[in-house]
Amino acid sequence: MNQIWLYSILSVLIVSLISFAGIFTLSIKIERLKLILIYLISFSAGALLGDAFIHLLPELIEESGFELATSLYILLGIVIFFILEKVIHWHHYHMPFDKEHEHPFAYMNLVGDGLHNFMDGLIIAASYMINPGVGIATTLAVIAHEIPQEIGDFGVLIHGGFSKSKALLLNFLSALTAVFGAIIGLILAGRIAGIEKALIPIAAGGFIYIAGADLIPELHKERGIKKAMLQTLAFVAGILVMILLLFLE
Repeated sequence: MNQIWLYSILSVLIVSLISFAGIFTLSIKIERLKLILIYLISFSAGALLGDAFIHLLPELIEESGFELATSLYILLGIVIFFILEKVIHWHHYHMPFDKEHEHPFAYMNLVGDGLHNFMDGLIIAASYMINPGVGIATTLAVIAHEIPQEIGDFGVLIHGGFSKSKALLLNFLSALTAVFGAIIGLILAGRIAGIEKALIPIAAGGFIYIAGADLIPELHKERGIKKAMLQTLAFVAGILVMILLLFLE
């Protein structure tokens, strides 16, 4: 159990540090940045779906079988992320530096992002409860998703009126909620036997929702055969990375 704590906390701290990715984009022209981000989004969508269908669900099914409760928990994960997006008005700003966002909305973005990061921490901790290989795969899938998200969030904060230093600080504090998510998940695991049987399918449902409802629609905004082929390659690469990580388990 001590190893699970160590791996989980270390992983969420690494994920939290991704919040500083925005600072490296300031010297990149906006058009070039958007071009890079669209392929990161493609890779992220593949990685999230790959983790859900190649690591999380197969491991859970092998250990506990596939029951009606499993399907309901997957749907619950989808519903939770749907609520986060609709009720809290949280959205991933993968294409940043859009000047239409105003200061109050930047604060709302921080709140929504903090809740999302909290759930990421919960998911990562639950993954390590299965085995270290699944935990690492989930951490990498989250990191792939966090890079374009954090760049976008940084852009929203800058154009919401924050200075660069304050935007970085607030984005990092929001990212640190992943640590609290992991700690709560680990505490619950110590007190509620078999809680991973609920958390893992909820995590899978969340990943499926993010990839299908949030990331893939972003990809369809780009036109052209060449871009579509490159996006497809990046998407498949994300899945292939999750397949290769099976050798860690």
